[in-house]
Amino acid sequence: MSSPSEPAAQAGAAGAAGNGIARLLQSFAHGDPRERLTMDRLLQGLGRTAFGMFLFVSILPGFIPIPGTGGMISGPLVVLIGLQLLVGLRRPWVPGFIGRRGPQRGTMARFCRRITPWMNRLEHLVRPRLQVLTGNRMANALTGVLLIALGVLLALPLPMTNYLFAGTLLLYSLALMERDGALLLVLWLVSIAALLSMGLLSERLVVLVGDWLRQLF
Repeated sequence: MSSPSEPAAQAGAAGAAGNGIARLLQSFAHGDPRERLTMDRLLQGLGRTAFGMFLFVSILPGFIPIPGTGGMISGPLVVLIGLQLLVGLRRPWVPGFIGRRGPQRGTMARFCRRITPWMNRLEHLVRPRLQVLTGNRMANALTGVLLIALGVLLALPLPMTNYLFAGTLLLYSLALMERDGALLLVLWLVSIAALLSMGLLSERLVVLVGDWLRQLF
């Protein structure tokens, strides 16, 4: 049986050689489909790309096509990642009750098979470039702020938005894993434009955010 830490090791090797997203996704298919891939072991040995992997795994429930269902799980995790980038952590801090949990290998493999055609298209587009934007303190803070906003929106029961927000966050995870500052720059612009549009067009959004925050605290 292959170890859950193997994808992390393969990701590190692939990162040294160039774009390794497809190989990383394929690595999840090898092993017992019932094996639990805990967050702690998935992030082991990833170094600076650990935030990208943490985000990648966290958004999986966000692709459940029921408004609010998957987002209630993914949203707070995305907010947690955003807060850590905002305050300048160099590696993700994962609470114990989250670190001991994670998807089954079979679940991860099924998700990866669904997105592999898209990943194959992105394989030659997502690559290490403008890396100052993926390791710069101020750049990480901006990414963190936008992830917090997107995480809150993902957690809200807004119809027809699950895939939109989860898909955007998936691209953020790829940009962080591959240290692709150019993709990150595009995502900043798209996210800011989307957030401004939603803020201007939806008074209901303010009410939903307030209700969500009251439930948390």
